[in-house]
Amino acid sequence: MRLAGLAALLALLGGIAPAPAQDFGRLGGVSVDVRPLQAYARGPQTQALRADLTEALQRSFADRLVRGGPTLVVRVNGLSLTPYAGGEGFGRGGSLGGGGATDYLDGEALLVGRGGEILARHPQLSALPASSGGAWYDPASERRRVAALAEHYAQWLRRRLPAP
Repeated sequence: MRLAGLAALLALLGGIAPAPAQDFGRLGGVSVDVRPLQAYARGPQTQALRADLTEALQRSFADRLVRGGPTLVVRVNGLSLTPYAGGEGFGRGGSLGGGGATDYLDGEALLVGRGGEILARHPQLSALPASSGGAWYDPASERRRVAALAEHYAQWLRRRLPAP
């Protein structure tokens, strides 16, 4: 009986072929989904990030956009901005200037087919120094930090996604 069960399992597994690798070479468009982020961070930063990231993705992937291709959807899972870029304080090793002065953008690039099926996925975390927005005391610094993270994310995504 065990042998019959094992044979049935192997036959079943033998019929399962891995999904063909999808490349991100031709895209029908780009989209940014900030709904996971909105669950805990509503407000102007979330909307600014969506606008900045959409524009950055369109620039980065402009030469790959074709009519009828799958859509590149970037799902943003997290945005972390250091509250005070000038206040590094003591780091892990006890020396000045250690840890805590980094901004992060966490997301996942999804290649979504015309029927809504996910053809491929690529998680990515971008990190930039909090000083990327300029002087911490400038009221526009935080907005520039969000824009810098979006641009960094899009450019690295372009480098990392396979194309023919």
